[in-house]
This record gives sequence, structure tokens and C-alpha cells, in this order.
Amino acid sequence: MIHRRFVSFLRGAALPFLLVMAGCSGSAAPPSAQGYVEGAFVRIAPEASGRLVRLDVAKGQDVAAGAPLFAVDDRDQRAALAEAEAEKAAAEAQLADLKTGKRPEEIRVLDAQLAEAEAALDAARKTYDRSQALTDKAVASAAVLDQAKADLDAAEARVDAAHQNRAVAELAARPETIRAAEQTVAARAAALENARTLLERRQRTAPAAGRIDDTYFRVGEIVPAGQPVVSLLPPEGRKIVFFVPEPQRAALHPGDRVALACDGCPSGLAATVASVASQAEFAPPVIYSTESRAKLVFRAEARPEGAALGLEPGQPVTVTLPAG
Repeated sequence: MIHRRFVSFLRGAALPFLLVMAGCSGSAAPPSAQGYVEGAFVRIAPEASGRLVRLDVAKGQDVAAGAPLFAVDDRDQRAALAEAEAEKAAAEAQLADLKTGKRPEEIRVLDAQLAEAEAALDAARKTYDRSQALTDKAVASAAVLDQAKADLDAAEARVDAAHQNRAVAELAARPETIRAAEQTVAARAAALENARTLLERRQRTAPAAGRIDDTYFRVGEIVPAGQPVVSLLPPEGRKIVFFVPEPQRAALHPGDRVALACDGCPSGLAATVASVASQAEFAPPVIYSTESRAKLVFRAEARPEGAALGLEPGQPVTVTLPAG
């Protein structure tokens, strides 16, 4: 945390002194202010607690967007996913069964019953015809003909019933039964999607390209829910923080370009002012000069551009302000 100590020192003591020096350095030199690089870190954590089983990155490593970062134990989630898949498959099979009617084996049984009924009808019809002929010749009694007619009517009824059973076998279940089965399938599909999401969340990937700033757990340790495992610094996560003396505040606006300089850095670094505070800050009381204590400064932030995106958080910079 060296850069944090530096930032505290800069704001507490060194910054106002350097601002005073910048203001007294001569009218020919453009006004300047001292600042530092601040990082907006992205801290990636699991949504649920678990044992860390894989750590794919190390401190200082550059990663691309979507690169794997870490994974926590997912055995419970895999089991839940398998169960949800099985339940959805069972619900879909039941729905399909309701929509298609009876099985082919059951259809064949009904066909056989229909054929048997038709054969019995044919025999009954022949018996009735013979009985009628014998009755006409007074060979058989009317009772024999009546019995043959009753057998014929019964055989016709059995054939009609067999035809009806065969037709019903091709029909699907009642509409309300099918709708209930469809709702069951939808519920199982939602449960499956939820199980799949929970499993995916056990592995985290980089939300953006950047550099791994730090890792906080080792493989085998229990990670609480919401506790960061990795911190990531995207290139656009850097910003320049500096403090503008009150005399230069009116000349600085969002969108202005400022020049940056730092020890060991190449020339030509630049940034664009993103914001300037509307509220002033008093110089810290550790500066004993009465003049310094009376001065006000305004916090400003700028977005680094080009090569300045490579500046490290905590790094001190000199910001050359636009000439008023």
C-alpha cells in the first residue's frame, strides 16, 4: 500500500507546498499542480461461498476480456444440474405421450380385437341368413331366428365398439391435461436454466481486459460469498487526481487537455480533464504558513490518454494547467 501512503503524504503536506511554488515560479511558466495516478479497480468475487479449487491468474498478469480467473467447488451445482435435466426430460416425455395417444403395441392389440369382432360378425351374419332360410321353409322355429338375429346385433355392436376404441387410441389426451403437462415442462425448463446459471457462476471470467492487481485467496481456502478473490485494473480504470489552486480554478474546465510529467516517464504525456470539484478544500493544517493555510484548492480529475494509460496507480505526476 505504498501508493496510498504517498497519496496521504501528498495531500497532507507536499501538495500545498508544491502548489505555492508553482504559483511563485514566474509569470512566464504555465501554471502547474501536483497530482497522482488513482486506479478504479474491479474486484471479482463469487456470488456464493465455496472452496477455491482453481486460480488461473497471478498478480501483475495481463488478461483479455473473458479470460478465466478462478473457480470454486461446483460439485453440488453439477448434481443439481443433472437432476434438473432428468426432471425436464421426464416432463417432456410425459407431454409427448399425452399428445400421441397409445403406444404402437397397444394399437396392435386393438387392431387384433377389431379383427376378431369383425370375424364374429361375419359368422353371426351367416348364421342369421341360414336361420332365416330354414324358418321360411318351416324347418326352423321362429325362436331360432330370433336368437340368430340377437347374436347378429350383438356382433355388430362389438364391431362398432372395436372401431370406436381404435379411433380413440389415435387421439391425444384432453386439452386441459395437455396444458397442465405443458406448464410442467415450462417449470422444469426454468429450473434447468437456473441450475445452469448457478453452475456457471462458480467460475468467474474477466469482465474486461486489464492487469491483475492482486489475488486474495489461495487454492483450497474457503471464499465467503461476495469476498473478492481477484482485483483487476482495466486500462480505462486509471485517472489523474490533482488539486487546482483557487486562482487557476476559473480557467480549468472539463474537456481541457493538460500535459503530464513524471520521473522517468517519456515526454508528451497528456490527459483530458473529466471533472473539477465545485466545493473547495482547505490546505491541511500541517502547513504552518499563514498564506498557505488561507489558500483553497479544488480537486480535479483527468482521463489519461495514449501512453499515459500505462501510468501506475500511486505514481506522482506534475500536471501542467492551461494558461489562464
